[in-house]
Amino acid sequence: METVSQAQTVTHPIPPFCAEGARVLILGSFPSVRSRESGFFYGHPQNRFWHVLARVFEDAVPATVEEKKAFLAAHGIALWDVIASCRIEGSADSSIRDVTPNDIPSLVRSHGIRAVFTNGKKAQALYDKHILPALGIPAVCLPSTSPANAAWSVERLTASWHALRQRS
Repeated sequence: METVSQAQTVTHPIPPFCAEGARVLILGSFPSVRSRESGFFYGHPQNRFWHVLARVFEDAVPATVEEKKAFLAAHGIALWDVIASCRIEGSADSSIRDVTPNDIPSLVRSHGIRAVFTNGKKAQALYDKHILPALGIPAVCLPSTSPANAAWSVERLTASWHALRQRS
């Protein structure tokens, strides 16, 4: 018998990562099941986020959560997601409903973040709807590093994500 996936309300379990001196914030939409299980952002091994950032900053690809945090801190990058809670089926952005946003304006203001980037169109749309009116800082939409965005190679993603290096 085939199992049918059901949407469930999920609360974001990962706190924002914002080391002292962070200058840019990268926002995803909501963590994948694998990221929620691992307890840190972009935990699915097929997500190209860490590989792309390593290429952009000409650095080693971080493997552990501690290495990822050190990498982000070294490059002045904060990470979080637009959504605090939502109804979602598995990890599918397309299934996201009933969104409650995170308090991104407070994070940006309290840490002196100078630029905001979104990882993909869904994060951008959610940011524009829920965060931009309160914060007033437009976000730069970068192409999604998700494996679902298969049309974009790591090389092509890296070229687009270089915009991040210019602001960090």
